[in-house]
Formats: sequence, structure tokens, C-alpha cells
Amino acid sequence: MIVATVASDRKLDDAQLEPVVITTMRRRHLRNVLRIEEKTSTTPWSLGLFLAEVRREEREYLVALSGSQVVGFAGLLYVVGEGHITTVAVDPAMQGGRIGTRLMLVLTRRAIAHGSDSITLEVRASNAPALALYRRFGFAPSGVRKDYYKDPTEDALVLWAHDVDTPAYADRLSVIESQLPTPLVLEDPITPDASSDDTTELDAL
Repeated sequence: MIVATVASDRKLDDAQLEPVVITTMRRRHLRNVLRIEEKTSTTPWSLGLFLAEVRREEREYLVALSGSQVVGFAGLLYVVGEGHITTVAVDPAMQGGRIGTRLMLVLTRRAIAHGSDSITLEVRASNAPALALYRRFGFAPSGVRKDYYKDPTEDALVLWAHDVDTPAYADRLSVIESQLPTPLVLEDPITPDASSDDTTELDAL
């Protein structure tokens, strides 16, 4: 399932944004991830589901941070030579800062580095802003899943981007990145020792 809430019109002036940093989703981020999930999904994932996902191998989950605040997140699973984007969500209050674009840039590059030559996702058929974003990344419809989404019931479009491991696709990503109003910033994953305080926070949820 993909839950994408990405604005096509600019609502937020770039000067109003703190620098956005993309980093690996950690347990301590989940409180704010759940907050965004509840705002953007009609069938939100539970804490237990997020915990299970981030702990599994062959998964890639990222968050976008503005200061210390989680303002978006995205996830992907790997299946022999393919990446399947499972979720993309942006805090509605922060739309317009190209946060979805930043998450997609990092996620697609991680998928390619992992050995994927194709990436797929599902999206609501009526989600025009998300579809516009995915078209920029070379995704095109290949099928329909009838009544895939609930509340409200709606078909899902199945999108694929093929040959993502080619120089031409790398050039596409470079062009997208060059059009960002501010640089794409990545933070190195936190070492296990640095995350020892995460359990205490989860116990309070």
C-alpha cells in the first residue's frame, strides 16, 4: 500500500523552512511518524506494524527532519531485482517544501544501490499530485487494482519505473535534484549504540 500526500502547488515559502535532512527511520521517530500517518491515511498503519517493518531485513524506511521534527517519511521493500515503495507521506502543514521529492530521490537511489533495476508502487487513481510527482521519476501505469483502497473505496493504479539502474535514469535523478530550491541533505545512519534510548520512548507510547 502506498499512502502519498504530496502537494503539487507551493504552499510554503522555502525561506520559512528549516533545512530538511533525510535519514534512516529510527524507533524514536515513530511517535511523529504515527502523527503524520493519522493525518494522511484513511487506514493508518499501527505502531506495531511500523515496528515490524523497520526491524525487517529487505526494508528501507526513511524520515525527513526539519530541525528535530519529522515532516515526512517513506518506505520500500526489496524483492529480487525490484523495489516496491510501500508508503510515502508528508505532513500536510509542510507541503510545498519538496519533501516528497527529497524522500523519493533518496529512496530510489537506495533501491538502485541495493541492485534493483525496476521500482513499483500503488497510488489512488484520484491522487493527481502524487501521480505528477511519480511521473517526474519515470513511473508509468501498468495496471489497476480494483477497489484496492478503502474509506473511501477506490481503485489503485499500479505504476512501474523500469531500467532505473541505467545512466539515463541517474541523469533523470540528477536533474530532479538540481531543481530543488535547497540542497538535498543526507544524515548518516545512527549507530546502534546511539539509539539505546529509543526503547524508553516507545514504552511511553
